[in-house]
Amino acid sequence: MAAPIAVAIDAPDIETAARWAAAVAPHVSTLKVGLELYLRYGPEVVETVRGARGVELFLDLKLHDIPATVAGAARAVARLGPAFLTVHASGGADMIRAAVEAAPDTRIAAVTVLTSLDEAALDTVGVRGPASDAVRRLAVLAVGAGARALVCSPHEVAALRSEVGPEVTLITPGVRPAGADQGDQARVATPEAALAAGADLLVIGRPITRAPDPGAAAAALGAALRRAGASPS
Repeated sequence: MAAPIAVAIDAPDIETAARWAAAVAPHVSTLKVGLELYLRYGPEVVETVRGARGVELFLDLKLHDIPATVAGAARAVARLGPAFLTVHASGGADMIRAAVEAAPDTRIAAVTVLTSLDEAALDTVGVRGPASDAVRRLAVLAVGAGARALVCSPHEVAALRSEVGPEVTLITPGVRPAGADQGDQARVATPEAALAAGADLLVIGRPITRAPDPGAAAAALGAALRRAGASPS
């Protein structure tokens, strides 16, 4: 059974992206294409990564602009058939609603507070109070505007699950296996802890793609989740 992991295919070139995707696709549910790779290669990289492998595509573009512009961008990429498309929740309800209406067959995933931001960083951009409060406010706003998924750190998953209910997909970056380098993430947890808290989809990149054998690393993480009893049946 494919693990509920979205592998971040943050490759330096399209050939590496294709190789990583082929290696991990048998073991995970989702492949994530981010802004840098998409800007470099456009729709070509989406088709190259997805291929005929039967995995879902997570298009992580984090759209944030006036509603009309976001609607046009969402409509343009919806033809690629992504399962998920990210927008910034801080763009407001009208912007989120515009994306939802422009891409009705795609789950719009609203990014609450980036996992690279800690309390001090939030304070410098004018967000007062704990990160968890900002995440909750943005999550409620986004779901009210039609978002069917939320992106949050593992630290906020349990609280958001009780806030928004079981129908909203909770996606968690900032997931690192025990002992892995934290990198540029500030609010992190292990895969087992994130799923136990109520996450539906774990975003994991470097611990898999930078492993000597990405396919083996993805398989090992999936097996660890099953052993922990966290993977859904």
